[in-house]
Formats: sequence, C-alpha cells, structure tokens
Amino acid sequence: MEILQVGLILVTGVAAGFMNTLGGGGSLLTLPMLIFLGSPAAVANGTNRIALMVQNVVAVSNFRRKGFFYPKLGITLAIPAVLGSFLGARFAISIPEELFQKILAVIMIVVLVLILTRPEKKFLKEIEGENLSTTRLIVSMFVFFGIGVYGGFIQAGAGFIIISALALITGMSLVKINSLKVFIVLIYVSSSFVVFIIHGKVDWILGLTLAIGNALGAYLGSNFAVSKGDKWIRVFIVIAILSMSAKLLGLFNFLGL
Repeated sequence: MEILQVGLILVTGVAAGFMNTLGGGGSLLTLPMLIFLGSPAAVANGTNRIALMVQNVVAVSNFRRKGFFYPKLGITLAIPAVLGSFLGARFAISIPEELFQKILAVIMIVVLVLILTRPEKKFLKEIEGENLSTTRLIVSMFVFFGIGVYGGFIQAGAGFIIISALALITGMSLVKINSLKVFIVLIYVSSSFVVFIIHGKVDWILGLTLAIGNALGAYLGSNFAVSKGDKWIRVFIVIAILSMSAKLLGLFNFLGL
C-alpha cells in the first residue's frame, strides 16, 4: 500500500470507530473507502469486519472497566443475531458487485437521515424506566435475528437499529444500550466473518490497517466527553456520505467526473 492509502484508511478507521461506539454508521465510511481504493464489494465487506471486531473488543473492554458489562443478556440476544448473520453473509457474497454498491449507496443515504435526526434520542426521552419482562425479551430475540441478517449482509448503520430497538423494547439507559450493542455486534460480526474467510473475501493487510484506526476511534468513543466537536464531526460525515453515495451510484461518471 502507498503512504496516502495508509493515511486514508487510518483516518477513516478512527472516524468509523468513534461513530460506531457512540451510535453507529461507521461502516458507511469504511466500506465505500475500501471500494474506492480498489477492493471488490464482497472483499470490502469481509475486510471491514476485521476492523469491526478489533474496534468492538476495545470498546467492550473499556465499558467493562467502567462497570457496564452484561454478558448474560448480551449472549441471550447475540445467539439469534448470530443465526441471522450467517444468512446475511451468505447473501452478501452471492449478489452481483454492481447491485451491492447500489444497495450500499441507498442505505448510506437512509442512515445519513438517521444520523441527522437521531430518532433513538426521542425514544429514550419518551420511555421511562427499564422493563425487560419475559415477553419483551422474547420480542427482542426475534428482533435481533433480523438485525443479525442485516449485520451479516452489510452491517452499515446496524448500531442505530440496535439502539432504537433496545430503547423502544426495554427502556434501558443509553450507556447500557451502547455497552450491550458493542458486545452483541462483536459476537455476530465475528460469526459472519467466518463466511467471508471461507469464500476468500478478506484482504488481511487492508483489514488490519483499518483495525488500528478503528481501535483508536473506539477507545476515544467509549471514553468520550467531547460534545463541542459533535457539530463539525456531523458536517464531515454528511459531506463524506453524500460524496461516497454519489460515487457508488455512478453520478460522477454521469457528470463526466
């Protein structure tokens, strides 16, 4: 890899790790960047999971040190997510390259709206007190099977889905939800990663380079106290996502750029 490529991957990884730990959407930066640097879509999808795993190991460890670690509940919700992730990953490696890029571009725009509107904050304000009855736990398990399918397929923006789902169903605090989110994602992403390895859809050098950036971003995100920079981070995210969506949809080619 050239020095410029290494720099781009590391910076993208830091931004993605920070975003993923605080909410989600980091893969909206890393997947298009890997594709932009020449990786086929399926390889970019598999390679990105190396960074996601490392990032979530760091985040889980940090949350655990701070006293936010719920392994029993996390594993209970992760089991259906793992089952779903195998299905999603198999689908991801079987669809045509061009179709995957179009789907990714549309998802990026949808998740961008979620990033800007932050509906999960509204849910957390409206729900008072935690409620995890047996019925709600069963509902959560079915929901996480669906989340696993989506995460196995593309993962981009899954963090927002998890936060919104747990907030609506359980009424947990945002800190507890985030700690559960990184633990569950670590388990089901690791499982789906096996599918990509078996089919040879992983670039280990790119993935490990990206993982260094993601790990740093995850550390900063799980320790975050910096709210003043949020506005500028969002401006960067909006510009990056819109630009990469346009690239994936072929708008630059249409305009002759």
